[in-house]
Amino acid sequence: MLSKAEVLSRIPLFGDLSGEEIAELAERTLERRYAPGDVLFREGDACAGFFVLAQGRVKIVKTSPAGREIMLAVESAPSSIAEIPMFDGGPYPATVTALDDVVAYLIRKEDFRKICLARPGVALKVLAVVGRRLRQLVSIVESVSFGSVRQRLAQTLLEVVRAEGRNPAPFPLTHQELASRLGTVREVVSRNLSRFQAQGLIRIEKRELWVRDEAGLIREAETEL
Repeated sequence: MLSKAEVLSRIPLFGDLSGEEIAELAERTLERRYAPGDVLFREGDACAGFFVLAQGRVKIVKTSPAGREIMLAVESAPSSIAEIPMFDGGPYPATVTALDDVVAYLIRKEDFRKICLARPGVALKVLAVVGRRLRQLVSIVESVSFGSVRQRLAQTLLEVVRAEGRNPAPFPLTHQELASRLGTVREVVSRNLSRFQAQGLIRIEKRELWVRDEAGLIREAETEL
């Protein structure tokens, strides 16, 4: 396990900070540990600060008034989450839950604002992160609005392999988590995964994903029904 300072130094947001500044920030962070399924914070909670993931993965979920969930993203260490409330003063906009054993460092709002005032470059890097998240949200809105579940699922499977840069790729998402990510129900995801496997496009075994026919999966991703 890396020290707090070592973890913080690996976060792109803090790339311009000196070793002394990193060490001072590390002293002021609060370490928190979560088991799989534990909630780091809920949508609507008052923002105490933002989190740096030192170990593990979390899912970011938005919930409708009727209780339906859609997964916005999965973030893995080392990375940061909940940057937006640092600037707009609002509550946390989504719920974040641990997918496995997570170690996270809470950086309090007042400490982060001091850093931004002293180092404006940090604020610019936060904007870059926020911009990336906005593009992800636009992509989700586009796929949910215009694509079929089968098409979106094929796109997601391709993204998993491409993001990992290897085939087979780790595939820790459950059918329910995939359904939340795609804005549908588990049964529909399970049915389409079975169909893809029967067609010889993919194989999922022992939490690993093999794309056996990339061209065929790309055709599924591009087909509009």
